[in-house]
Amino acid sequence: MSFPLIIAEKPDQGSTLCSPFPHTKRNGYIQIQPNSIFPNGAYCTWAIGHLTQLVQPETYHAEWKQWKLDMLPMIPNQFKYEVAKSKYKQFQIVKQLLKDEHVTEIIHAGDAGREGELIVRNIIMLTGVNKPLKRLWISSLTKEAIKQGFQQLLTDQDTRALYYEAYARTCADWLVGMNASRVYSILLKQKGINDVFSVGRVQTPTLALIVKREIEIEQFQSQPFWEVFATFHVDGKSYIGKWEKDGESRLQDPELAKKIAAFCEQKTAVVNDVKTERKEFQPPLLFNLSALQATANQLFKFPPKKTLDILQSLYQKGIVSYPRSDSNYVTKGEAEIFPAILSKIHHFSEYEAYFPLPKTNIVQNKRFVNEKKVTDHYAIIPTEQVVNPNSLPSDERKIYDLVIRRLIAAHYQQAIFDYTTITTLVDSRAIFVSKGKQLIQEGWRKVLHQGKDGKDELLPNVEKNQHGTVKKVEVKEGKTQPPKRYTEGQLIILMKTAGKYLENEELEKVLKKVEGLGTEATRAGIITLLKDRKYIQIKKNQVYATDKAKVLIRAIGNKILASPEMTAKWEQRLSEIGVGTAQAATFMEQVKKLSRKIVEDAIQSSPNWEFSGLKTEEIIRTNSKFTLGKKVGKCAVCNGDIIDKGKFYGCSQYKQTKCSFTLPKMILGKKISQTNVKKLLLGEETNLIKGFKKNGRTFNAKLKLIDQKLQFLFERRMETKSLPNQD
Repeated sequence: MSFPLIIAEKPDQGSTLCSPFPHTKRNGYIQIQPNSIFPNGAYCTWAIGHLTQLVQPETYHAEWKQWKLDMLPMIPNQFKYEVAKSKYKQFQIVKQLLKDEHVTEIIHAGDAGREGELIVRNIIMLTGVNKPLKRLWISSLTKEAIKQGFQQLLTDQDTRALYYEAYARTCADWLVGMNASRVYSILLKQKGINDVFSVGRVQTPTLALIVKREIEIEQFQSQPFWEVFATFHVDGKSYIGKWEKDGESRLQDPELAKKIAAFCEQKTAVVNDVKTERKEFQPPLLFNLSALQATANQLFKFPPKKTLDILQSLYQKGIVSYPRSDSNYVTKGEAEIFPAILSKIHHFSEYEAYFPLPKTNIVQNKRFVNEKKVTDHYAIIPTEQVVNPNSLPSDERKIYDLVIRRLIAAHYQQAIFDYTTITTLVDSRAIFVSKGKQLIQEGWRKVLHQGKDGKDELLPNVEKNQHGTVKKVEVKEGKTQPPKRYTEGQLIILMKTAGKYLENEELEKVLKKVEGLGTEATRAGIITLLKDRKYIQIKKNQVYATDKAKVLIRAIGNKILASPEMTAKWEQRLSEIGVGTAQAATFMEQVKKLSRKIVEDAIQSSPNWEFSGLKTEEIIRTNSKFTLGKKVGKCAVCNGDIIDKGKFYGCSQYKQTKCSFTLPKMILGKKISQTNVKKLLLGEETNLIKGFKKNGRTFNAKLKLIDQKLQFLFERRMETKSLPNQD
């Protein structure tokens, strides 16, 4: 008797895939009992995310373990994978099942995307098993979708090119990341900046865009300006206008503004022109991942990674479609089941007011239904397995509600606004402009959260050539504002458009077609990576670049590593590999050449690096695998070991004896080197440390532990002074 082995990407995914069938849970796998789809039954096992990983450099060559310039670039002849130690047990279970003589066919059931393709195929490759392979490719985890997917399996060849793309992407990232990170970390250490600088094919161009905005803000010099406002009374009606000349309303000279105001006081006014333009706004497209992440960040301040994790949970529950989709469209097949989905949604109290829908069917609406624009997956939509949002945890309810509302809005008419401009002429010389907005048809805006931008700004009904008077004139002072910081949601769109983010534009209008930085699946992870590596900080949902980020981007300069356009082209080439129109081997040769050039460029440019204005002394390796937990000496209190605890040095006996002796890594803006810490613990004076800063004053001093407390030693006066409280 023979049967297939199904390999899922995660344990919960494996459980969901087995849920439509009678089954029994085993250790590390599930046994599916015979049924109409699997007459002899089946086994289902899983990875735990990435069971395998590319090996470390020293696995290829022992000397590559050393971080030295003459070891670079590191370019393996052939890339190798290994099993992650923490996941070895599950790998053995999968391997044993693959080798089972009763298993005659493998069903690849990883996520229907590039990463899922790589994860499962790598496991099979490492086991050395060569059995027929088929591919489960579904965009939702409802029971019906699962059954239909198993009945319509793809062949091995249908998705093999996606594996080549994912494999090439991973190897390219290893080549660029390993070589660039090492060369810049080594060269910056020679400049006295002792930290690990992670550099990557996607993360670094993204970081360059953030640093560029940070510098624009820092260098911005606010300038005052003055504007003149007049209140008009025309035919018993009142409205306000702003003075303009040649389309410009801001004046740099306050005296001129006052003169204009004085000239207009109590003068006659005439309505010179009235123009009303009607604009129609179509319902927004259905969600892809980037658009949903941006919307959730705007409304709820959710980091993109959080939105993706919530979506993944909703997907596992079978109530939304595949979360990592880059498409805003659905096929005719999906659109045909919308009425059934919406009829279930209709019964929930929070949506009752939106029914009956103005449009009961959108199958023929190409704004939403377009097979040519559906890539690997269709847009993110609620599945027919509808649940009451109020039955979900709070954060899941918010995201599920967004997805539901976007689908409802697609069945509404366009929103219509009238935009009115009144031009008023004062004493035949001064021109004032008034602008208003009126909502004529609410349309889809009834359904979606719109904030302030839907409010009317009404102007009275006046006609051309009507006369009136100026009742009030005032001058208002303002200041030019620096560029706004990106939010995390805007950062997602910035990456998607390769840096060509246009503020205040609808997402689908930003660019018709652009290959961005990273993919829908990886962008949130890149932002999280930049946070974890201390390149960016998020404060009140705004993105700030740290001095560590500025140091790296200043060192890289205008080299290819910081180019969003170049990385976008790489993404395009990888996509071509994924559809079989480009060769992975050709791409990898180009990446190898690039890796050599990155190393050469860094070495050649490093003598000219300078970091004036940046707090380089505060950039220290505070949480590195190379120093964390390292012993540096004996405790001055209990004779235990003093170890590197990240941001400070502390006693190893803290948990046992509560010994609280610590030494800081930074004092008054100066880094205390490990060499000096060792001297302190031996009871010796440190070397002379230059550049301590306090109350705007800079001074030099040595340090010494006296009675278990750090003291300053000032050589000129031979005086001793206790350190200020470091808290």
